[in-house]
Amino acid sequence: MGVASLVLGIISIVIGLFSGGVLGWLGAIIAIIGIVLGALGKKNPESKGIATGGLVCSIIGLILCLLLYIACAACVGALV
Repeated sequence: MGVASLVLGIISIVIGLFSGGVLGWLGAIIAIIGIVLGALGKKNPESKGIATGGLVCSIIGLILCLLLYIACAACVGALV
């Protein structure tokens, strides 16, 4: 579960950075799944470090995706 959390966290960060806020919801959903898997993975003492890294990456990805999505929506709203 820790490895899956780390992979999903990295994917959400990449989506947040390179989509420009357009796919922010997709990145946010992936990050939420990564957060859940990271929390479940921390229960296993063997993969606690990887799960913690996945949890941190997923939280950063969630914040990044939502922040850029809101900024993109605000820019579009300002043009109308």
